[in-house]
Amino acid sequence: MTTLPRFYPIFDHVDWLERLVPLGIKLVQLRIKDTPQEEVRAQLKAGRDICFEHGAILVVNDYWKTAIDLGCDWVHLGQEDLDTADLETIRAAGLKLGLSTHDEAELDRALSCKPDYIALGPVYPTILKKMKWHQQGIEKLTQWKEHAPNTPLVAIGGMSVERAPGAFNAKADCVAAVTDITLNPDPEARVREWLEICG
Repeated sequence: MTTLPRFYPIFDHVDWLERLVPLGIKLVQLRIKDTPQEEVRAQLKAGRDICFEHGAILVVNDYWKTAIDLGCDWVHLGQEDLDTADLETIRAAGLKLGLSTHDEAELDRALSCKPDYIALGPVYPTILKKMKWHQQGIEKLTQWKEHAPNTPLVAIGGMSVERAPGAFNAKADCVAAVTDITLNPDPEARVREWLEICG
């Protein structure tokens, strides 16, 4: 089984990586939306280099072809992305794969793809994006882990430093954070809190 670092921040611009990865982040996702393809590529390339320099894992959200072109190691796909992604090509390129799940049908579909991790969300209400799913609740993490004990489980959605211990107690292997860092008045201090609590 793949072992993931327990803290997994997700950022929408490479500037965040430049600023925060040097603090000790070892797993980070770049989720870039509504940006021209050339700019996406430039950001992913810069993110790849930052992560390489600091011994961190970069997970590329969605842009699997660009991830392959740039020699990245990981890609994350949502359920909609799965409809069009070429998983054979992704695997042949040696990329590891993370997948989003929200209900049991999606979990079964994700597990059939033999992912290197699955993410369950939103565990708590999230302000990040409009979603058709209401909060899943901490108990669902335990259910997912029982269903897929050998696949690393990422808790995402409304997660904070204060809520992370509950997610770990519910059997999450890893906790993803977005706005808890980016909307914090002192993102650097918040990342240090995350790193401390995630050990």
